[in-house]
Amino acid sequence: MLTDSDLQAIWLTVKLASIVTAILLLVGTPIAWWLARTRSPWKGPIGAVVALPLVLPPSVLGFYLLLAMGPDGPLGHLTRALGVGPLPFTFWGLVLASVCYSMPFMVQPVQNAFEAMGERPLEVAATLRASPLDAFFSVALPLALPGFLTAGILTFAHTVGEFGVVLMIGGNLPGITRVASVQIYDHVEALEYAQAHRLAAVMLAFSFFVLLAVYAWRPNAKRS
Repeated sequence: MLTDSDLQAIWLTVKLASIVTAILLLVGTPIAWWLARTRSPWKGPIGAVVALPLVLPPSVLGFYLLLAMGPDGPLGHLTRALGVGPLPFTFWGLVLASVCYSMPFMVQPVQNAFEAMGERPLEVAATLRASPLDAFFSVALPLALPGFLTAGILTFAHTVGEFGVVLMIGGNLPGITRVASVQIYDHVEALEYAQAHRLAAVMLAFSFFVLLAVYAWRPNAKRS
């Protein structure tokens, strides 16, 4: 049986992943659209910045985010000026760090979906006197729906599996920042291998079904 602290960690993980996925749907979509459509020389550098968490060690990203959010960092100065208080070792600090860390898992699938759509559907919409905004919502978004579903699933799953970044930013505060991956680490550190095994098995099953959903969706998307 999972302990109360295990269930609390799972609930906090699901809450974190849900909020991060929702934020990245709003923030990542315009970024993906711009990257898919622009011919700006800034496309390469901005695309590289978005993809950086794919290759950057989580501890490195977490360290620089910790400096940025700290009392002497730019985000720290901003939150203090807004009366929010410091973000490190808080749930919303985890949210901000997770948004940065999971960004490419949202942006890249959506960008690929926009690029695969091509120019023709938007040109047809323009000949029917659709405004660019109307064409985006009525043509581009429906055609890119498979990319959005894949991006949402991958972003949620990636956030669930985070460890290095959340430990650097959030520490290990029960009910506040102790997510499932940190809870497993605690069990192993305390030599509670049976509890670690049970919680890890839940995470393993979740990861398998997430990947199963992604691979099951892709053939359906191709046939449609």
